[in-house]
Amino acid sequence: MNGLTRIGLGRDSHRLGPGGALLIAGVSIPADVRAIGHSDADVVLHALADALLGAVGEGDIGMLFPDTDPAHRGLDSRVILAEARRRAEGRGFAVGNADIVVELERPKLAPHREAIRESLAAQLGIPVDRVGFSAKTGEGLGPVGEGRLIAATAVVLVVGRGEAR
Repeated sequence: MNGLTRIGLGRDSHRLGPGGALLIAGVSIPADVRAIGHSDADVVLHALADALLGAVGEGDIGMLFPDTDPAHRGLDSRVILAEARRRAEGRGFAVGNADIVVELERPKLAPHREAIRESLAAQLGIPVDRVGFSAKTGEGLGPVGEGRLIAATAVVLVVGRGEAR
């Protein structure tokens, strides 16, 4: 290995409350709950942005988009991921692949899996076959299983440009 391959890991979670659609990777999923957060509370994009930033040593989204800044209220998380990607590319890296796991009791995400993967591939600038996505329930246990929390974990591989193809 030449030192130009790195792995990043990101995790995010948000409380769930009553309301409209859930945003998952920029895709609006019909639901009777919504994630609550300072931005649009898209846990997948937050976890993925943190993974990408971590892989290239650029901190985390809390440093770049602090929830204490009113300018970030309701921020579209695609902006957050785009900034993480811009920083990675600025350091000479491209995304090789990404894998994301969402923990959510309901609604079921399987019917939306391909739309989510396509959205992520477009945002990361990689083919859809390099994006993994799965969803797990809490089996009725803990905050996820009780329908009070959504969480996401993301892992991303970045490679020095020229090695990503």
